[in-house]
Amino acid sequence: MKTEIKLYDTYEGKMRPFQPLRGNEVDIYYCGPTVYNYVHLGNFRPTITFDLLTRFLKEEGYDVKCVSNYTDIDDKIIRESQKEKKSEKELSLFYIKAYEECLEKLNVLPLYAHPKASEYIDKMVDFIADLEMEGYAYKGENDIYFAVSKIPEYGTLSKQRIEDLHAGKRIEVDSEKRDPLDFVLWKLTDDAGIKFDTKIGLGRPGWHTECVVMAHDVFKTSMIDIHGGGFDLKFPHHENEIAQSLAHDKTKLANFWMHVGFLLTGGVKMSKSLGNSILAKDVIARYGGNAVRLFFYQSHYRAPVNYTEENLEASKKMIDRYLLSDKRGKTFLALENIEEGELLEKEYQSFLLALSDDLNVANALTVVDSLVKETNQLLQKKDKERLPSVVSTLERLLSVLGFALPVVSLSEDDRKNYKEYQEARARKDYKRSDELRPLLMEKGLL
Repeated sequence: MKTEIKLYDTYEGKMRPFQPLRGNEVDIYYCGPTVYNYVHLGNFRPTITFDLLTRFLKEEGYDVKCVSNYTDIDDKIIRESQKEKKSEKELSLFYIKAYEECLEKLNVLPLYAHPKASEYIDKMVDFIADLEMEGYAYKGENDIYFAVSKIPEYGTLSKQRIEDLHAGKRIEVDSEKRDPLDFVLWKLTDDAGIKFDTKIGLGRPGWHTECVVMAHDVFKTSMIDIHGGGFDLKFPHHENEIAQSLAHDKTKLANFWMHVGFLLTGGVKMSKSLGNSILAKDVIARYGGNAVRLFFYQSHYRAPVNYTEENLEASKKMIDRYLLSDKRGKTFLALENIEEGELLEKEYQSFLLALSDDLNVANALTVVDSLVKETNQLLQKKDKERLPSVVSTLERLLSVLGFALPVVSLSEDDRKNYKEYQEARARKDYKRSDELRPLLMEKGLL
């Protein structure tokens, strides 16, 4: 029986019961990186959040298809490629590879698809042509724009009124926009950057159109279950995605909109533009993927989390403690030739119940803490009755949280030395047991 799941929907501005739109299948799309440089640590907070959501929903028995894109067409990519004297494709592929190396170290599940914007030009062109034909887009002298005034619902996601948005905008004297809120769908240009000769003109797509088109095409539907990303994407990016979807398909693109809080450094959002970013690859190299994942779990995904070396150190100590207990428990059972036990239903359900409450990892970790403590106590007693179930349950919960778990591999010598050590202790041959102890400890068998 599946747990009743509640998720916070940014569009509705409240917690809502979650039910897939189509049977047992759950479609998730979250916005990925613009690949012009190494990503900073904050970019991986949404990644880890949606990986956790995917793992939890899979644990609940759902068929989850999680997708995230690469923006590999962008003015930043063009500028960087010209600076480095590389093609845009060469530059973006280099940074995609670097990003995927981080994904692997963070133990992120393989995605259902990882589309690149450059692979969807024809579909984006058709989409924009449709919007023009229906009167939702217009061609200026230099670009093709979306007419925001045609969408009465604009601002619903970000909880802003169009009147208030207008108050903070001004049209430049030479602007070709009809409205200051209108945004670029297609940049008509013959500059030195990457461009495509299409039926709507020579140019390249605007950022806000990419994700709508890719989500539609990958999932073959105009309404998916969950769309998300960082809190900073809520406006204007996601607001603009919804506007285009409403215009083109009369849907708000996703049944649930989920947004992840900022990573802060010194109380300020981590950002390349602010010059306060810390590269993810460096932090992962220093602390390991498990510690980074646990660091992000220390705050609820919708709340900001502050980056400090102390917080990372504390997370590393905590995850090391978890995994040591898991390894020691599995090792003991392997040495004693004891099969894994049944899941402890009470602890397992408490864990799932916590995650069903809008991914309340803090409460889920209290269950993990309790099992770690009990594992250590049962190991001291050399318990062979309850320990198999405690270890199996701990392993299952740590796996749902996405941690890379230690693998126990025992050689015949390991088993022989362990057996001899136990026999030496039983006959009080402390000289021999003292000789064997360091060998066993070095292998993590004691």
